[in-house]
Amino acid sequence: MKVVIQRVDSSSVTVSNEEISSINNGLLLLWGIEVNDTIEDVNVLTEKILNLRIFSDEEGKMNKSIVDVGGSILLVSQFTLLADVSKGNRPSFIKSENPDNAKLLLKSAIKNFSEKVEIKEGEFGAFMKVELINDGPVTILLEAKNGKLQS
Repeated sequence: MKVVIQRVDSSSVTVSNEEISSINNGLLLLWGIEVNDTIEDVNVLTEKILNLRIFSDEEGKMNKSIVDVGGSILLVSQFTLLADVSKGNRPSFIKSENPDNAKLLLKSAIKNFSEKVEIKEGEFGAFMKVELINDGPVTILLEAKNGKLQS
């Protein structure tokens, strides 16, 4: 399971020329789910994301979490994070989880986040336009496998 975390001033998702979700001051999460990823992977990532101290404190140091600043999360399913480009020039997505299982795991992540912060989401399986104003820029990649964070 891979998640690209971007600290944003604002972010939005548009599908078929209609904005379906937007946030201000928070995190845009691009979330890729791989075959054999589990609820334990979801839990370890959501816990880490909720506690990451990547927002500035009064002294300008990254010392506050999304919960501390009362920020929002925009979660967007992103199977292309799992692209394998080791052979040839056309990406293979064979490592991506099937849509039914991926949706269930994403719903678990949304539930975990909703207990602590406002959460919005993209539209699973849709062609989306994602806009963001990255704050910093701050962009972090997290991975989990077998219920453990990967380095």
